Amino acid sequence: MNPRLYSFAAGATGPWRILSTKAVRGESLPSSTPTTNRLSLLPGEAKGEAAWTLRGVRSNERYATAAEKQKLAAVQEDLGRAEADFAVLIPIRKSAAWWALSQDERRAIFEEQSRHTAIGLEYLPAIARRLFHCRDLATEEPFDFLTWFEFAHDHQSRFDQLLARLRATREWSYVEREVEVRLVRVG
Repeated sequence: MNPRLYSFAAGATGPWRILSTKAVRGESLPSSTPTTNRLSLLPGEAKGEAAWTLRGVRSNERYATAAEKQKLAAVQEDLGRAEADFAVLIPIRKSAAWWALSQDERRAIFEEQSRHTAIGLEYLPAIARRLFHCRDLATEEPFDFLTWFEFAHDHQSRFDQLLARLRATREWSYVEREVEVRLVRVG
């Protein structure tokens, strides 16, 4: 088993109840039903029946400098905090034009123009996040990235501010498919 592989599986069981699934750009994911309204974030491959499964791997921070990584590490909280009863899964696929850019051109758009990391730092530690890369898998996946956010219900408006700011950047002009799955922890 690849220790960096994780699966998001929507089905009848799981610690997260799906509140809504919304296509922001492009095609959505299948809507949840009473028998497929739960989500599990699992290490490795998902087993059993699922309405949909998304897979990604934990990887290195692609566009962060050493100084940015240190700033993030100093304030980033781990996932699974007891008070983090809300979560949002945002799968994203970027355009061929994005992937045709060199690494330094993507970095310039990502941080120097869009300020992605700098914006995110303003919302830490209240909003924890983890990024999973899908392009690193041997199979073609429907998304390039899966971003998982966790936060307390008191921070929903701050999370919405974070999303609005990121979606207003030049980087987001390269997003061709984005889905927003909102969840609440069960039990």
